[in-house]
Amino acid sequence: MAPTDTATARLYAPRAAGAAGIAFAVLLAAAIVLMRLAIPSGDGGEPVPEADRWAVRLALEIVPFAGIAFLWFMGAMRAHVGEVEDKFFSTVFLGSGFICAATLFVAAGAAGTVLAEDSPSDFGRHYAYTVLATYSMRMAAVFVLSTSMMGRRLGVFSRPLIVVGVLAGLVLLVVGSSVPWSELVFPAWAFVISVHILRMRARPR
Repeated sequence: MAPTDTATARLYAPRAAGAAGIAFAVLLAAAIVLMRLAIPSGDGGEPVPEADRWAVRLALEIVPFAGIAFLWFMGAMRAHVGEVEDKFFSTVFLGSGFICAATLFVAAGAAGTVLAEDSPSDFGRHYAYTVLATYSMRMAAVFVLSTSMMGRRLGVFSRPLIVVGVLAGLVLLVVGSSVPWSELVFPAWAFVISVHILRMRARPR
């Protein structure tokens, strides 16, 4: 790629990261809300009523697009960092992001099994919530913390934004599996970061 093309790609990277991050935040938040409303708890109960199954189906349709937007967000962020990236934080950033996306898809697949439940057997429901809250959100916590540290080292995140990232990461890491609706911390953080990236794009380096 010619130097001019490389520079152009770098200029468009913040816009792509911000747009993809906002899309991911909105889609994931919508999927979580729909699942929580249709399946309030993973600790037993009756099968999902027919009146609420549309919410589960819609959430399952949304999750793949949220995952695609998340991967796009990761790629655009890494392209923006470029050659100055820290190898350690970059490895943690990529690893946690990939595992988070993978476990998110696993949780969605497990949640899909509740649509076929004809008895109070709650294995699929419990398994879906376990994967989402215990594994996916803890990988999300590592992703949030590593992204915040990368932003601090590169000087692109303000101190309040770093504090918000650390607090969000700690909430997802420590209390995510025991506090319902705490999963929304992840898309909320992604939305804040994406808006910040879009605002920074117009400013001189």
